[in-house]
Formats: sequence, structure tokens, C-alpha cells
Amino acid sequence: MMRRENVVSGTEWEESVGYSRAVRRGPFVFVSGTTATDGMGGIVGEGDAYRQTVQALNNVRVALEAAGASLEDVVRTRIFVTDLRRWPEVGRAHAEVFGGVKPASSLVEVSRLIDPRILVEVEADALVTDEYPGA
Repeated sequence: MMRRENVVSGTEWEESVGYSRAVRRGPFVFVSGTTATDGMGGIVGEGDAYRQTVQALNNVRVALEAAGASLEDVVRTRIFVTDLRRWPEVGRAHAEVFGGVKPASSLVEVSRLIDPRILVEVEADALVTDEYPGA
């Protein structure tokens, strides 16, 4: 039986909505939609899609590490943006983090995210190939 590990970040949404920041099951790690929040629940980079993507990807990194994975283990990202015309800013931040990894990726425009100040949300899936207890 593969062990399941839920990673929580402590945001108000996790408990009220009933989800985890990330879930690890065996060698697989799935990171929920992640935005540009700081440790106090504020929004980083208001109005700046590049800065929001950088912060969201940093938050993804933190969740991956809490699950025993790294950015190098990411095999897929999904990026949701509220304005597709901002794709160059978002793409630049993604390339700075994943340029050497080159995961499969999607960039999708959505009508809005949970807070109107949020411009970008990122999901990530990872496959950890080293030994994992309980895998």
C-alpha cells in the first residue's frame, strides 16, 4: 500500500474548502492551484504578472519540498491567467524556474481567480524517482 501524505500550508481556504496544498502518493506529488501569497496571506506583486508568477512558483517549490520533491521532479505545470496578453511575463518567470527541466505545460486564460488582485495561479505535478519510504 502506498503511503499518502497531505501537505498543508495553513491558509484559511484549505480547511474551509477541504483540500491540501499538495498531496504525495508514492512517487507522485500533486500541487494544488498556487498563487502569489506571502506568509501572512497577502498578495505579492499586485498588478504585476511576472512578480506574481515568481512568487507562485516559489510557493510551489516550498510545497514540493515539504512533500520530499524538488522543482527538478516536476513533469507538468498548468498556469491559469486572467489576461492572456500577459503571457510573456508569465512565460519568462516560468522559464527562469523550469528552463532546464522543461515540464509539459499549459497556459490557460480564465475569466477570474478567487481574488481579483490575483493574476496567475499555478498547479504542478511531480514524479520523484528516488526511494521514498512507503512507496
